[in-house]
Amino acid sequence: MFDDLDVRALYRRPGAKWRGVEPDVLPAWIAETDFPPAPAVRAALARCVDDDLGYPAWDGRSVHNPLRAAFAERMRTRHGWLPDASHVREFTDINQGLQAVLNAATRPGDGVVVHTPAYPPFLETIASMGRRLHPVPYTPDGDGWTFDTDRLEGELRERPARVLLLVNPHNPTGRVLRREELETLAGLALRHGLLVVADEIHSDLVHDPHRHLPFASLSAEVAARTVTLTSATKAFNVPGLRCAVAHVGAAGVREALAHPTHLYGEPNTFGVAATLAAWRDGDAWLAELRTVLARNARLVREELPPGVLHRTPQATFLAWLDCRELGLDTDPRAFFLKKARVLLNDGRTFGAEGEGFVRLNFGTSEGILREILRRLREALN
Repeated sequence: MFDDLDVRALYRRPGAKWRGVEPDVLPAWIAETDFPPAPAVRAALARCVDDDLGYPAWDGRSVHNPLRAAFAERMRTRHGWLPDASHVREFTDINQGLQAVLNAATRPGDGVVVHTPAYPPFLETIASMGRRLHPVPYTPDGDGWTFDTDRLEGELRERPARVLLLVNPHNPTGRVLRREELETLAGLALRHGLLVVADEIHSDLVHDPHRHLPFASLSAEVAARTVTLTSATKAFNVPGLRCAVAHVGAAGVREALAHPTHLYGEPNTFGVAATLAAWRDGDAWLAELRTVLARNARLVREELPPGVLHRTPQATFLAWLDCRELGLDTDPRAFFLKKARVLLNDGRTFGAEGEGFVRLNFGTSEGILREILRRLREALN
């Protein structure tokens, strides 16, 4: 299923990843895989078409949306966390959820702590909403990435912030934080009165032996100041269905999001049906996918061109490539597009720490990935 991809069929797809490239370019940029949806998801969508496309029996004002109980059950079975289903709120995607929370809990000028490099729409959200970016750089640490919590503590004493936006697993580095690191951040949040917005959308794509730990599961005190954002769209490759959930442990934020009732909209029938099918019946498919992605991550490590520095991600299907030693000035993306005919993400869109980097999406078949890596090597030769 995962390696039987026809490149000609991929070029005929109407979506953003393949539609906008020239016919000799291989796209390895936007964060979606090339794989068809899980059989359970496809079947659920077909049932929607066959059965009923009328108004659903739930809405944003109702406790009856089945996503709420499904989210709570998934957290219990996969992570041993027992969230209150009544604290779950639906959104169309993670970005809308973040903006709704920032709108409810902060004011222009408030500081938002973010590990950098950072997912570009999050940086755009902070800037466009007039919030102040408080970057915490990830720095190389052997085969992985680390950050300086002592430095962050000192900076917060001098210049307080309001929110910690915690992306774990991290995009673009693929870092998965350990329990002790999460507990350190939790202590910092409690001491400095930070609301924690935990984006955990890649949590189903953690590679062995690493494990995901929901931030809100650390303690009841931590959960009471945490908003957890997640979605099935990354792991199950249905981003166009626009469905995400937020577990809003912070009571004040939860109350603020409840009114007015229709401001933030709600996900559609297809998005809810796909998410329920993925979470309830898609784990066998997901296990196969994770095996393929782990293999692809090894392939990237083994077949990258000399001079491209890379730390194998602990999660996701994204590789953060350091091209600064190649002498390509500041735009390796443009170089690889021109010389290799491979489209990557420009590291500069992830913030200042992305200068000289590109992000490579390896969520594709082995054959396509090998061709991408071959083109990168030949371009540098």
